[in-house]
Amino acid sequence: MELGHDGVEGLVRLRRQLHRHPELRFTEHQTAVTLAEKLQPFGRVRTGIAGTGLLLELEGALPGPTVLLRADMDAYPVQDAKTEPYASTNPGVCHACGHDVHMTVAYGVAARLAATPPARGSVAVLFQPAEEIPFGEASGAAAALLHEALSGRRFDAVLGLHCWPDLRVGTVGVDRHTAMAAKDAFRIEVLGQAAHAATPALGRDAILGLSGIVNLLHAAVARSRNADELVAFNIGTISGGASQSQVAAYAEATGTLRTLDEGTRERLKVVIERVARQQAAALDLGVRFTWANEMPPVRNAAELVALAHTELPDLVEVVDLAVPPLTTDDFALLGALGPSLYVKLGVTGERGGAPLHSGSFDVDERCLEYGVNALERLTRAVLDGRLTAPTIASVPTPAAAADDTDTDTDSAAVAA
Repeated sequence: MELGHDGVEGLVRLRRQLHRHPELRFTEHQTAVTLAEKLQPFGRVRTGIAGTGLLLELEGALPGPTVLLRADMDAYPVQDAKTEPYASTNPGVCHACGHDVHMTVAYGVAARLAATPPARGSVAVLFQPAEEIPFGEASGAAAALLHEALSGRRFDAVLGLHCWPDLRVGTVGVDRHTAMAAKDAFRIEVLGQAAHAATPALGRDAILGLSGIVNLLHAAVARSRNADELVAFNIGTISGGASQSQVAAYAEATGTLRTLDEGTRERLKVVIERVARQQAAALDLGVRFTWANEMPPVRNAAELVALAHTELPDLVEVVDLAVPPLTTDDFALLGALGPSLYVKLGVTGERGGAPLHSGSFDVDERCLEYGVNALERLTRAVLDGRLTAPTIASVPTPAAAADDTDTDTDSAAVAA
């Protein structure tokens, strides 16, 4: 299958250019300029989506189905550990989650559609900033949904992909229902009373109190989930105190809870907050508890899962992912625009294999053509009216998936 426009070599050049010049959330200014210049010949390009994002509009000759393709733009705050010529030139910033690949694939699909326009329907290609979300900060997808170019619109399909180092190049993983988990971030602030380290009885130690809370939370979450409930609980940061010679008056921790089931999610949120408050009270400490970045799970629509298993096997090896990962992504919010499908692009081969969010993360660049082939096929299938209700035969059964390649995606580092 021909790629159109400037071919596979052009895709590799674009991916490497983006990788060399990564930009953090909501600062993707040069990235946006680079993409806008390349997309301009294809159709109408709207700039300023969620600040630095872009939306390319492609129209078929006749009215028909509508598709939204999404690629995230931002890099991750980690030092690039690679020595390749295309390694990051921005200290402390790296495309360690594959967003350079996502943008390049979306560009490649746009190039194909522009070269051979669909007979009917329309495609919008969203280059979205700020998928990586530090504690308490804004989601790029949420901001994009507020833009007049997307607000109130509906699409017949919302499509995207994510690099997946657990899968070899030449494969595309399709989750049966949940493509990524819900994530709830939290901050626990413990309020004590300062005193000299020589007279600890005059103070109330916030660090000691927080240490107990952390240990109790791990135990409480472990004992409040059933064996069949996939859950990931993490305390990722701890800080506090002013001096080694002072009883600390303040300490804080941040972490995340990741779940797949809404009932489990709500039950564990109650447990986490209750344990933190009760333990602080038992030690005569104050506490402030804050939830933030409460992201729903990414759900794959059954009809699009069936479409992938029908349309893609002659282009890539389709891997049925029976066990959902506990990574998260604000692609979940774009499900408000229509039925969605978020597939996993195999990237491990001659290069690749390092976990997501690692400074060593890289990909086998043959994945670019596989990604373009897969997303273009799915897009054209929707535009051609081949999206129908799933049948039993078109969706893998648990028994059929027993011999699939490794689907333990929890071994990859968190995607967001």
